[in-house]
Amino acid sequence: MDVKIDASWKAVLKEEFKKPYFVNLAEFVKKEYLKNTCFPPGKQIFSAFDHCSFDKLKVVIIGQDPYHGPGQAHGLCFSVNEGIAHPPSLINIFKELESDINRPYPKSGNLESWADQGVLLLNATLTVRAHNAGSHQNNGWETFTDAVIQLISEKKKNVVFLLWGGYAKRKTKLIDTRKHHILTSGHPSPLSANRGYWFGNKHFSRTNSLLQQDGLTPIQW
Repeated sequence: MDVKIDASWKAVLKEEFKKPYFVNLAEFVKKEYLKNTCFPPGKQIFSAFDHCSFDKLKVVIIGQDPYHGPGQAHGLCFSVNEGIAHPPSLINIFKELESDINRPYPKSGNLESWADQGVLLLNATLTVRAHNAGSHQNNGWETFTDAVIQLISEKKKNVVFLLWGGYAKRKTKLIDTRKHHILTSGHPSPLSANRGYWFGNKHFSRTNSLLQQDGLTPIQW
């Protein structure tokens, strides 16, 4: 696996990359990309880590699986490339942003500007086969991304973790709540949002309040 990843992460993850499960995972991903159309493009698999260095990291948002349609996934959870129609969950994220902090609804669904400010947009599984949701689950990615969450918990402090939906909330057990902040809500998908579990969570303003409280620069959402 040709890993394009910020140098600060290489230092933190170097032992993880040597573990047998990761060697097997890399082989699995390589074969999948040779045999099938997979997303995101190979060079963007680790984009979340490349845009958000370990040193700058102050917020973590956890997704589950990359988008599996053409041109959508580019390595950041919930984010899509410029010019791509916004998927339903992203629409609801932007609607909450509008009502929470009066930010006009963005034209672009590309969230790289968040990542560049220290928001790690981490999917639990970093790759997927085209048009086949969940197709790369249970092959080692979850072991790797759980290790990432634990390493952040151990080596940093005052990180704000945004856990949206049941799957993300299960990651609470990996986080030291004495050192970090956790905000939870329903998932922004229409099914959850329309039942009242998403809108009004004010996670964007609450995150910035927590960052400021800890003497950190707020995120320009």
